[in-house]
Amino acid sequence: MGGKKLKFAVGIGIVLAVVIWEAVSGFQQSKTYYFTVNELISGNTAHQHVRVGGIVASDSIQRHGSEVTFRLAQDASSIPVRYIGTDPLPDTFKVGAQAIVEGEYAANGEFRAEKIQAKCASKYQATPAKG
Repeated sequence: MGGKKLKFAVGIGIVLAVVIWEAVSGFQQSKTYYFTVNELISGNTAHQHVRVGGIVASDSIQRHGSEVTFRLAQDASSIPVRYIGTDPLPDTFKVGAQAIVEGEYAANGEFRAEKIQAKCASKYQATPAKG
């Protein structure tokens, strides 16, 4: 009877080890860091899956079929972004909008976006109180 208990305990241990390993490796794969445009340019983030936030630069949006290119800016810095995704662009995506792009920063300086989120205009934010 002791042999059966040992085999059962070893089996449970193996199952637990596999479940824990899968959970940890899945977490590592889904981890995505957030950067500003300036941080992305100054850091070593090429070929990493990241999110970048900035402002859609004026006169930079160009559509070529299902592909959209634009510049994401912060202060005096900007990066070119190429979006070839299956999801439609958000209605709030336009020049001057705050946007977050998710994808990979290529070694040539272009950001290849898989997802784009655009923040609503500031007209929904409360006006500062006078006084």
